[in-house]
Amino acid sequence: MKLIPSLRAGLTSAWEALKKPSGLALAGLVFGVLFSIALSAVPAAAAPAAPPACDANHLTVCTPNNGDTAWMMTSMALVLMMTVPGLGLFYGGMVRKKNVVDTVMTSFAITCLVTVIFAVLTYSLAFTPGSPFIGGTTRIFLQGILSDVSNNTGNPNGLAPTIPEDVYMAFQMTFAIITPALIAGAFAERMKFSAMLVFIGLWAIFVYAPIAHWVWGSDGFLSSGNSAAKFHVLDFAGGTVVHVNSGVAGLVCALFLGKRHDTGPAHNVVLTMIGASLLWVGWFGFNAGSAVAANMQAGMAMTVTQIATAVAGLTWMFVEWAHRGKPTVVGICSGAVAGLVAITPASGFVGPAGSIWIGIAVGIFCYFTVTFVKGWLGYDDALDCFGVHACGGALGAILTGVFAINQYGGTAGLIEGNPGQVVNQLIGVGIVVAYDAIVTAIILFLVKMTIGLRVTPEVERDGLDLALHGEVVQ
Repeated sequence: MKLIPSLRAGLTSAWEALKKPSGLALAGLVFGVLFSIALSAVPAAAAPAAPPACDANHLTVCTPNNGDTAWMMTSMALVLMMTVPGLGLFYGGMVRKKNVVDTVMTSFAITCLVTVIFAVLTYSLAFTPGSPFIGGTTRIFLQGILSDVSNNTGNPNGLAPTIPEDVYMAFQMTFAIITPALIAGAFAERMKFSAMLVFIGLWAIFVYAPIAHWVWGSDGFLSSGNSAAKFHVLDFAGGTVVHVNSGVAGLVCALFLGKRHDTGPAHNVVLTMIGASLLWVGWFGFNAGSAVAANMQAGMAMTVTQIATAVAGLTWMFVEWAHRGKPTVVGICSGAVAGLVAITPASGFVGPAGSIWIGIAVGIFCYFTVTFVKGWLGYDDALDCFGVHACGGALGAILTGVFAINQYGGTAGLIEGNPGQVVNQLIGVGIVVAYDAIVTAIILFLVKMTIGLRVTPEVERDGLDLALHGEVVQ
């Protein structure tokens, strides 16, 4: 029991000692407080700055716009759908049954062939800076196009500053695919498959790539985006580059090959209607996608594309009805495609009113070229590639200069007091027609002199499907 008072006294003495710290303990306390204050005054290491958003002023190590990128990936898929299956079915339904396999095979094979050529060579020649006449070689084999995926940064092409360059390349690849595929409508049912592959490969390099650079390249001599260009040609999505280009080449092919030995009606208009419908849907990627952003210009391009297509389809239908007494599926589909063709160069520059007038004009004009001009001149353009694409594309390009509205596309046309734009459009169409016709003729001549262009009369009589591919449609 005597231990308890002693323990109490010891604890009391210890407590009193803690209440009266020694000089050494007090100094340690003061030092700790001062040290903590000093540490708090040291600024924290700055976090690394986030990469800037990709735009016209930031084209290296920048972050792409997710919305624009998503829209352009969607547009790429839509435009690819235009060729396979769209164009294949559209053309396949209009040929005779014995040539259906060759027709759809042509669209599919061109898709594969041009994909490889574009990736290896023509993307660089068309869409990188070089000279006013041809692009550079910095993207041959797509060298340097890859982005830093781990850090979500890239170095976009200045022609599409808010999206990764590989997305822009893939989008433009689909344009390079469908353009030569359209030519096949002119030489359907009579060109050798081997000759087609050689011709299309050379044409993609020596015709499509230069013309695409002239009109769309940052330093092209016809480019509306090149301040140093002599002629500023408005071509939002391919009136000259795609449609005039393919249509003129189709006419030259038809002249080189000559007429078919026998012809017949479309074997399956339902396939043609399905193909035309896929073209119509895919064309929104074609035209609205050419804004290379999910923005107001893309929205207007989508709107005028729908309006012009519907107006042109109705116009062709009514003209045919009045002329022949009956409206046809092939007719209204052809009219709709003509409307799509004509609004293509104008879609980023005109408004709804302009699109209506363009639809009416092309519906009448292309019906005339397909129904009368082909017969008068005597060429055998099997599926009216020239009558619809060259003629409709040229008309659309010229009318772009008439109906362009400054507030929609940044350039005024004739109706806003700028007749010089119509002159630019005429010059652009004329240059493309001349170059395309000459170089296409040279390529065809070389192919004809080496491996030949046309199948034998026996193969043509029996059908290309069995002779060239060993397959037939049952």
